[in-house]
Amino acid sequence: MTREAGSGGGEARSAPPPHVKPWGGRFQDEQAPLFERINASLPFDYKLAPYDLAGSRAHVRMLGAIGVLEPEETSRLLEGLEAVRGEIEAGSFIWDLRDEDIHMAVERRLTELVGPLGGKVHTGRSRNDQVALDLQLYLREAVRGHLHLVLDLMDALLRRARGTQQVILPGYTHLQRAQPVSLAFHLLAYVFMLERDAARFLRWRESSWMPLGAGALAGVNYAADREAVARELAFDRVAPNAMDAVASRDAAFEYLAACTCCALNLSRLAEELVLWCSQEFGFARMPDAWSSGSSIMPQKRNPDAAELVRGKAAGFIGRLSAFGSLLKGLPLAYNKDLQEDKLYVFASREELDVCLEATAAMVSALSFDEVQARKAAEGGYAQATDVADYLVGKGLPFREAHAVAGRLVAAAAARGIPLAELTASDLVSVSALLEEGVQEVVRLERVVAGKISQGGTAPERVGEQLGLAAARLQALREAVAGLG
Repeated sequence: MTREAGSGGGEARSAPPPHVKPWGGRFQDEQAPLFERINASLPFDYKLAPYDLAGSRAHVRMLGAIGVLEPEETSRLLEGLEAVRGEIEAGSFIWDLRDEDIHMAVERRLTELVGPLGGKVHTGRSRNDQVALDLQLYLREAVRGHLHLVLDLMDALLRRARGTQQVILPGYTHLQRAQPVSLAFHLLAYVFMLERDAARFLRWRESSWMPLGAGALAGVNYAADREAVARELAFDRVAPNAMDAVASRDAAFEYLAACTCCALNLSRLAEELVLWCSQEFGFARMPDAWSSGSSIMPQKRNPDAAELVRGKAAGFIGRLSAFGSLLKGLPLAYNKDLQEDKLYVFASREELDVCLEATAAMVSALSFDEVQARKAAEGGYAQATDVADYLVGKGLPFREAHAVAGRLVAAAAARGIPLAELTASDLVSVSALLEEGVQEVVRLERVVAGKISQGGTAPERVGEQLGLAAARLQALREAVAGLG
């Protein structure tokens, strides 16, 4: 393969010699060049090289331990694999499209280095179980990376929440001002969303299994010590059924689903950042470092980074749906369709990492306009529910109290004033049960403080949530630190 087929560097062949496929014993004619292009996964699965080498080292050691390889053969193969690793990392590895995939590329170069002995590396395994192992190892590392970034974003949100307990803004339903809440309360909602994302990734990790030793689909003709390979590669268990091990990609689908859930939560947060930074809302300001301008309108400050995080969520949904369509109805065991799985997985890993990092940076850099946020909370009649509850306290059934509060809002809206500016005569004209004390009822701090139910926006409840979020974040950090 020429240099462009992989990003690891390496030399390009100008006049490649005749190439014999490792599986070509029963074939007489060479593959059509176009089919060779369609068939090859090396242009993208070169990313699996570190995991392929790790699996091969564990496999060689296992073959030596069970007596399939002599000690000297084991040492030479391990030395050869180390040399291949060094070439790939240094960028001197020669990628050849005719190798088809990373597995054959590594084996081809190993054989060039150690001679025919290199062919023994494939004893007792198939590319079917080999790629299943590589994918598991890749996903395990991807999940570990996602978890660190999710926890960093949770921490950024939690730090901002601790400093915004006194900031009041409207909470929304249907994008209409609904009830006033503290900004800390609002930010904590995302902390707990992300906690569930972290839990999904941890559950994925707990269900991961080691597939090597399954062979093509039915096991291998050697007493392979699969448990030893699993221990070396830090798996807690091996796949119990060989056919399932090579045929299934539900682990990849579940991974994409977890990524998609997380991306959707990031998209919702990004959407609110876009809204809050608009002139219409004006609750927040994105710094220049995280904003873009217009090529024609000099006045523009666009929250493009947040918009891109929001937009990238569509790709996660698309990849999840496409991969589900690919898997649907595939007969057991391995089918070449499964080669396409990596395209979806690789893209989602890279996209999720950049979205998590960018969102954490934006949350940390954002500045809030407390005055504008409070003005919006006052101006949307978001205290109306509290007026209704006040009337309930005077003996009025809630449905009647709801109607009275609605008429009061209508009276204030007709004059374009907040509820707190209604006079005593204004109140009595709506209901004799309304007194001047209503002004205290609709005071924003009292309204926020009144939501005393567990999980509410009252300051003491927000304090509890801050403590709970901090404790859960610490527990998650300890769980992630303990991952193999």
